[in-house]
Amino acid sequence: MGNTGRVPELPDVVVYLEALDRHVGGQTLEKVRIKGIAVLQTFDPPLSAIEGRPVQGTRRLGKRLILDFGDELFLVIHLMVAGRLQWRDRGAKHGAIGLAAFDFPEGTLLLTEAAKKKRARLWVVRGEDHLAEDHDRGGLEPLEIDRDAFAERLTETNRTLKRALTNPRAFSGIGNAYSDEILLHAKLSPVRRTGQLSDDEIDRLFAAVQNSLVEWTERLRAETGDGFPRKVTAFRDDMIVHGKFGQPCAVCETPVQRIVYAANEVNYCPKCQTEGRVLADRSLSRLLKDDWPRSIDELD
Repeated sequence: MGNTGRVPELPDVVVYLEALDRHVGGQTLEKVRIKGIAVLQTFDPPLSAIEGRPVQGTRRLGKRLILDFGDELFLVIHLMVAGRLQWRDRGAKHGAIGLAAFDFPEGTLLLTEAAKKKRARLWVVRGEDHLAEDHDRGGLEPLEIDRDAFAERLTETNRTLKRALTNPRAFSGIGNAYSDEILLHAKLSPVRRTGQLSDDEIDRLFAAVQNSLVEWTERLRAETGDGFPRKVTAFRDDMIVHGKFGQPCAVCETPVQRIVYAANEVNYCPKCQTEGRVLADRSLSRLLKDDWPRSIDELD
């Protein structure tokens, strides 16, 4: 992926939701100001339907943020790659990169996107059925399942581990960055097929998913404190392999390698994950063509 951003994943979205609870929970949405017309994907119910209503709760569907305005009326926010939320003084202007502003009594929530191609999206949805039908990709919540449920979903299809973990129809909220870290901790190759895994390897992978997502959620929570998330970025200094191509692996000091296909990138450590073998991009092109997201939308 590029250096400008990445799709916020489970830990990021959880911390965003906690910040939204602190800042807008119980507050009445006074007005919505849209600058980027393409950001709004629905017209019925209209945006005005949520104005004048208090935020009664928040939830997550995959990488989507949901604000509950009661009477089964929901605002769905998908940040995609470069969309971000900021908390500003009440009535704050959109600025150069602002797409939407949500005015509350105690401040304004800004949806921004620092990218030429605007992918962030908003929906106003009425009804739990429509919310589920249109926005629930069907992936299992990785922190709410046991090892057997994880193994069953993982091995339903014979995919590369990278694709199996990031497929939103398999598991909810795992994307490009955390899947790299998970596979490093599990000591498994990103191109290993799910059908090839031993029981011990599935155990390691399940533990790595649980531990990595919990650890990163706690890190981001501590970093955010009582404020709003600020550093939701493609590459973090404290990640071991993601975005670290050419740098020494923090575990064994072997230079981190990568596989690049189209706009996507896999980062891995040859010593920790592939028995010292460097995976050549060219030889993997056919494999990745059949087992890789076709577009950014497929990453949820």
